[in-house]
Amino acid sequence: MRDVVINLLASAIAAVAGWTAQYLVRQRRVQRKRAFLGVRPGAEVLLFVARHAGSPKPESVHRTDVATLVELATMIRESGGVPTLVTSDEGRREAGRVAEYCVGGPDTNPRTAAHLRSALPGIRFGDFEPDKPLVMWVGDTAYQRQPGTEQYALLARVRSTPDAAPAWVIAGQSAMDNLGAVRYLAAHHRALRKTYGKATNFCLLLVLREPSVFGSDHVHLVGDVSAPAFTALDEPDRAIAP
Repeated sequence: MRDVVINLLASAIAAVAGWTAQYLVRQRRVQRKRAFLGVRPGAEVLLFVARHAGSPKPESVHRTDVATLVELATMIRESGGVPTLVTSDEGRREAGRVAEYCVGGPDTNPRTAAHLRSALPGIRFGDFEPDKPLVMWVGDTAYQRQPGTEQYALLARVRSTPDAAPAWVIAGQSAMDNLGAVRYLAAHHRALRKTYGKATNFCLLLVLREPSVFGSDHVHLVGDVSAPAFTALDEPDRAIAP
């Protein structure tokens, strides 16, 4: 009988130890993800959304950007944050106090435009014209949108100081590209954390290949464009990327 009790106690202790170890591992993963994303437990995280470029209503949001917001909100809640939606009309919030995510290009999201001017001066978006391909300038190189074939997006994290909450800029050439960039972040945040840690500013250029067939799931990294993105150019020699 004594041996049975000892064996039961040993099994119980082993089970508790195993559960505790798994719990600690999960907590460490959450803490690392939280630090990388800039989410503080129980703190508000601002989601600045672009207005729908093709809608006359100022507060209209593209349905694909709604899907992007849902994916961001899920990541934030999993990290212990409280996502709060902010429209372009409510964009007057001080930067650096809480984490923020800006979805959409500068033409439709004033918050994105402000971050490009202040932190990413090497990034330029061409003016939208209905019958002309949209161009994104990274330093002195232009990336031209090929609708349905190749479409580009930026994924950038900007901190004004190492202790400030980050601003994430998710700026694609279309709403589909915004969603692709967020899905890339969700899929690769561990690898990105190992590369950039919790404080390093960075800017990545992504491309959606064959989005007319694969939607927003076929996303590839073109490269780290932090050097040209964070460097202001007076008169860049603009060349179309091959």
